[in-house]
Amino acid sequence: MSTMSDLKERSPDWVRELARKSTRGYGMATARQRGKPDYLIVGAKRGGTTSLFNYLRMHPGVLGMFPQPRASKSTDYFFGGAPNGSRWYRSHFHTNWYLDRIGKDLGYRPVTGEASPYYIWDPRIARLARQANPDVKAIMLVRDPVERAFSHWQERVQNGVEPLTFAEALAAEESRTAGELDRMAADPTYHSAAHDWYTYRARGLYLPQLQNWLEVFPKEQLLVLRSEDMYSDVQTMADTVFEFLGLPKFELPTTKTFNASRRPDLPEAPAKELAEFYAPHNAELETYLGRSLEWTKPSA
Repeated sequence: MSTMSDLKERSPDWVRELARKSTRGYGMATARQRGKPDYLIVGAKRGGTTSLFNYLRMHPGVLGMFPQPRASKSTDYFFGGAPNGSRWYRSHFHTNWYLDRIGKDLGYRPVTGEASPYYIWDPRIARLARQANPDVKAIMLVRDPVERAFSHWQERVQNGVEPLTFAEALAAEESRTAGELDRMAADPTYHSAAHDWYTYRARGLYLPQLQNWLEVFPKEQLLVLRSEDMYSDVQTMADTVFEFLGLPKFELPTTKTFNASRRPDLPEAPAKELAEFYAPHNAELETYLGRSLEWTKPSA
């Protein structure tokens, strides 16, 4: 017997598109009856957002977006100034009636949310997220920025949009992204591919991103975690997030890594240069967070 996913895979594109439009139309028609996201996993890029999102979804008290069978990770609602409107955004989340019904079975109200590593990176998004739901909780994973930059570059290569070597891409980053922040500030609807794709070095500067988010959200609504801690002890990290979201503890059925890829060795020269570049920034972040991060340090 074919499963539902098998049937969907064999369905013509027009059938899937019709189903998508029909579902979204129904969601928008019932938007006023729908809840808002309880949490956002906001980054960092290549920091483990996909893995964390999947670990959370294993908890019986964490629901996927509407409709659940599609298992979407993100609405991308805030890209380009949230042009689709709040009704469209709320159409992705469950009705209060459904949340209450599930809550009766669980003994507590379930939560729902989404994940996008671009949410912490675009400096305009924090205010949009605040307008959409001032009570939402945000979770950010920070990863060794040297490792993160190389992983980001590798992903762009695999996606077919990066023709340069890692060293060449780092050298070209400033010229590739020149003026993009000014364009973004001048036009709320402008989405910069260069600012998203080619900011290998800049996206490892975590402190300004955190401070930008905390300009509009109280500190207790932002949880900052180290990616390396998640991968070394997934269950303990999951328990921390469950507690942050007001959920009971839950033993994960699997702790496998999601969205990982094999990669070549990190080239020595750019790794050394990046370690030296990040050293003072990492030190400032450690002071701000009040803990040691134990990331790549410059050679003696």
